[in-house]
Amino acid sequence: MKAVILAGGKGTRIACVRADLPKPMLPLGGKSVLERQIETLKENGVEDFTIVTGYLADEIEQYFGGGEKLGVHITYYRETEPLGTAGALLRMSFEDDFLLSGGDLVFDFDLSRMLAFHKQKNALATLFAHPNSHPYDSTLIVSDADGRVTGFLAKENKKPEYYENLCNAGIQIISPALLEMCDKRGKADLDRDVITPAVGTGRIYAYRSAEYVRDMGTPERYARAERDLAAGTVRSGNMKNKRPAVFLDRDGTINVFKGLISRPEQIELIDGAAQAIRRINEAGMPVVIITNQPVIARGDCTLEELRQIFNKLETLLGEEGAYLDAIYFCPHHPDDGFPGERKEFKIECECRKPKPGMLLRAAEEMNLDLSRSYMVGDHAKDVEAGRRAGCIPVFVRTGIQMPDPEGCLVYDDLISFVRDKF
Repeated sequence: MKAVILAGGKGTRIACVRADLPKPMLPLGGKSVLERQIETLKENGVEDFTIVTGYLADEIEQYFGGGEKLGVHITYYRETEPLGTAGALLRMSFEDDFLLSGGDLVFDFDLSRMLAFHKQKNALATLFAHPNSHPYDSTLIVSDADGRVTGFLAKENKKPEYYENLCNAGIQIISPALLEMCDKRGKADLDRDVITPAVGTGRIYAYRSAEYVRDMGTPERYARAERDLAAGTVRSGNMKNKRPAVFLDRDGTINVFKGLISRPEQIELIDGAAQAIRRINEAGMPVVIITNQPVIARGDCTLEELRQIFNKLETLLGEEGAYLDAIYFCPHHPDDGFPGERKEFKIECECRKPKPGMLLRAAEEMNLDLSRSYMVGDHAKDVEAGRRAGCIPVFVRTGIQMPDPEGCLVYDDLISFVRDKF
């Protein structure tokens, strides 16, 4: 696979750090951002690169040359005038699908997983997508349950009341067929002029991953990337490596217990829950919801209505700088006799807690180490599910009033657990 790296911008927001270097050449842990990108992609089997240069192009081209010292092949497309984030692409020729990355990104991810997803979906473009700590002022992806992108919530526009925290991380796999659909003249913006017009084809997809991809384009983000590199967070986040996670029950653990919730308006965060989740986010551990949602089987709400309930939760967390890396829910319920119940969900399943099915599925899909992970909940069923999955079970006293289960860690609430362990 070929990789194209956009490295032609001026980087005005970070010029106070080093104005004499183009942004992708700023050093991080003894190597430039661009060199780290090339080395990481080479580890993923990429050996053919085109770097789009512009501002201080000689600094980049003279340092990397043809790529011999890194064991790769590098060519350049030098912009003599700004062409936007897609102008150079539309003037280049591609025979096969290629990876596109911004030159200001620090990342370490398993490209083979993303590429397999891209091929399975027969996508024109696959966007590496993840939540962030400031969704309220970010452009958000709107996608369906299959990952198909259906639209975007632009940064500059007012957001709906509730929304999913899902952002384009700046890495895409693109088919040449997508570029053939575009006007190849003049400047072009990748999102506005290339990706968005193709949403209607149904072949633009979001690949959601908790792996490390962050831009370093401001002094604050640059400093954060330095800290994360030093702490090993960048490398450990690659899904080739097993890592622990914090699994959380929803009702009574994150949000106030109000019985079965069937409307977004019923979601109210427990004091300290967002702070706790933000602290886990900053520690570099995935945060994954594991929740029984029998409201689907009972007919109390639809899958789309349940999604809006989760969106309300993500919106509230995002307002406090916290986010969820994944959500797993069980829609089943074995008992009959509810008005409006949905028979297709009235089954004995393997995912309803206290069974460990959701935890096991998350571990497989996210390559998680269950033995070092925590399962936190307010009910004995949460504790038992965690125990059966091989996790460290944690009970919090913020939900249904019940005796403390035996054989688990016990805390008054989620923030108390996090302060102790993180």
